[in-house]
Parts: sequence; structure tokens; C-alpha cells
Amino acid sequence: MLIGAVADDITGATDLCLMLSREGMRTIQVIGVPTGEVAFSDADAVVVALKSRTIPAAEAVEMSCASARVLLAAGAEQLIFKYCSTFDSTDAGNIGPVAEALQDLTGAPVTIACPSFPAAGRTVYKGHLFVGDRLLSESPLKDHPLTPMRDPDLVRVLQRQCRRPVGLVQAETVAKGSNAVKAAFAEQYAAGRRILIVDTLSDADLRTIGKACAGMKLVTGGSGVAMGLPENFRQSRGFVPPPRKARMAAPAGRAAILAGSCSAATRGQIEAAKAAGRRVLRLDIAAVADGRQTGADLAQWAINTPADLPPLIYSSAGPDELAGIQAQMGRHESGALVERTLADVARRLADAGFSRFLIAGGETSGAIVEALGVKVLLIGPEIDPGVPWTRSISGPDLALALKSGNFGAPDFFLKAWDLLELETADA
Repeated sequence: MLIGAVADDITGATDLCLMLSREGMRTIQVIGVPTGEVAFSDADAVVVALKSRTIPAAEAVEMSCASARVLLAAGAEQLIFKYCSTFDSTDAGNIGPVAEALQDLTGAPVTIACPSFPAAGRTVYKGHLFVGDRLLSESPLKDHPLTPMRDPDLVRVLQRQCRRPVGLVQAETVAKGSNAVKAAFAEQYAAGRRILIVDTLSDADLRTIGKACAGMKLVTGGSGVAMGLPENFRQSRGFVPPPRKARMAAPAGRAAILAGSCSAATRGQIEAAKAAGRRVLRLDIAAVADGRQTGADLAQWAINTPADLPPLIYSSAGPDELAGIQAQMGRHESGALVERTLADVARRLADAGFSRFLIAGGETSGAIVEALGVKVLLIGPEIDPGVPWTRSISGPDLALALKSGNFGAPDFFLKAWDLLELETADA
């Protein structure tokens, strides 16, 4: 193993796996803190998917460090801590506390914080995070149900979470190349700063930053930061990239879409599915709370739909409606109820012969994958930037597309299925 990574949610882990795989690394994704049952021997990169983004910071630190110890013991030469490209966190963490704990574990004197993913419209300039052409604080992320992001200054955001001083490497330095970035790392360290936000405006910047991180024990950021890291190992160690496939074999059975995200992107994808005449049913959280709607009801509806097109079950709501639900039920309680219900639906559908699932939302994906008993995923073709198909190689045989709520084009729910080749039932 060359690179070991710890991701704070399952869709983010899949996104990172896709990036490493695209850059030529044999990559597997492990669900939850790894145990001795998972073999890493054939992998260039192993990404551990945790559900730690919004849990108490102390628990996130414990899970992340436990995973990192396993990866380091298995030979990982560089560790990545992966979080969302929109820096989803609160003033209590969890990005800062986990990053500092992993610094202590690896002995990394300095590390970077680089959430940028230009292909998905996430860039950082003068330390400020943009979503498209809007500051983070003016984007839909300001209304995130669990981690509303209302300060775009990442130096300020991260410093509120950290004990160590936070610094900044600006775009003018990145434009001068990797040697200039390395020199800036050294200058920031000499000035006492230990975690450095790095401006990033393009994929070329990501490759420059990646080259400057050669030999850095710990790197933190979004999946984009991994774009330039494999080349360092190709230069120093050499590895032969596996062939890339445009389509993926998928098990026989039925398909379904389960959407728990309330992001603007996912809501747009739901509307596109409705406009295309797809069969849809909304999870009514108030009805679920008082027992008028159950996971069994929702699953039976999907089972009863014709098998020609994937049915869509969704709980997504706009900001105003979501605020009303949270005011009545509580922010975390309402989200947890949705996750439990959709996980119950997925389990029932799998028992009924559904084998292909498209899931929208990081927290939703984590709950469903756990409920289905999936442990290890192989990475397949990319549907949209940051979202591939995957196939389980430990646990039930399933094809899964695990989509971050903010990712994907409006027609994502419609076009994803074209990348699958169905196996026959006796294959």
C-alpha cells in the first residue's frame, strides 16, 4: 500500500477512491474501521469510509485514529484525511480536531488543508471558499441542515477548531510552481503555523500542490487534493495502472433510487426525474414519526412498481420546509429518522431482489450501506465528477452509486444506469 486514507463520510470516500483510481492506483474502499478480515495486499491505495462528519469530535478523533493506525501498520507511506469540498463542519469540529490528532499520530510537522475540487465548482482564493461563483456563505450550503456554512474564510473557520496556528499559501505562490509551494510550506512552518490552507483555482493547481506534498506524512482536503499525489509514487516507486473500463458489470435484479439529501442539487435531480415521468414517492417525515408511514410501506410501494424503470423514494425538502421540520423534531433527530427509515427500505428491497441502488446523501449512504452489510467496494466508472458506480466485494453482491448530496448534474438519476451492464441471473 502506498496511500492510506480516512474519509469522514461514505460518499466522500467513494469520491476519493474515484480520484485515486483515475490517477492509476488500484484502490479499494473499506466501510468502517478496518479489521483483520480485510486484505490490503493488492491495493496501491485503501480508503476507509467512516460516518464521522457530524458525530461528537472526540468520537470522530477516536475512529479516525483507529483507522489510520491500521493503514499505517499495513504499510501506508502517506496518509490522507478526506473531508467535504465545502469544508462541512461546525466551530467544534470535526475537521480541525481530527487533523491535529492525525498530525500527532503521524508526526507530521506541517500539513495542508485543501478542500478545493474545481471540477465540481469548489475553489479557494485568498483563503476564501467559493461554490461556483458565489462565496460559500452565499451558496446553498449556508442552509445545510447539520453544518450550515456561513463563514467563507477557511483560515478563520479552521482556526476556531484548532489549537495549532493556521496559515495560508496564496494563489500567487501556487502559480509559481511546486518548488515555490514547498518553500512556502517551510516559511509558514518557520513562522509557527502547522496547518496551511492552500489557494486552488484549477486542476493544474491541484497537481502543483500534489507535487509539493511529496514526502508529506499527512495531507488533508477534499478528493481533489489526491489528483497530484499518485504521480509522486509513480516517479519514486513506479506502479502499473490497471486498465480503465467505461462500463461496469452489475448483478441481476431490480434497481431503486433512495434520496435523503436536502441539497439544491439533489432536489433538482428529483425534479428532473419527475419531469421525465419516473415513478416517485415522498417519505413524509411527519407521517413516519407518528406511524402513518413506515419503511415497510415505502418498500412495498417500490416492489409493486413495474420493473422497467427504477422507482425513486425521497425525503428531500427545501430550506424553509426543512427548517420547520427541524424546529418541530430537532435537527439531528429528524435527520436520524430519515436515515433509519431509508436504511430499513433498502434492507427490505435487497431482501426482495433489488441489487442496484443509487443513493443520494452522505449520511443516508452511510446508514444504508451499514444496513445492507457492505464491507468493501471496488470502484467502477464515473457517472459525474466525484461519483462512480461501485460493486460490493464483501457482503451482499450489489452495485451502488453513493452520491454526495451536492454532486451530480440535473439528469444524474436518469443517466447513471447507462454505465451498467447487467449480468444474467446464472452468471
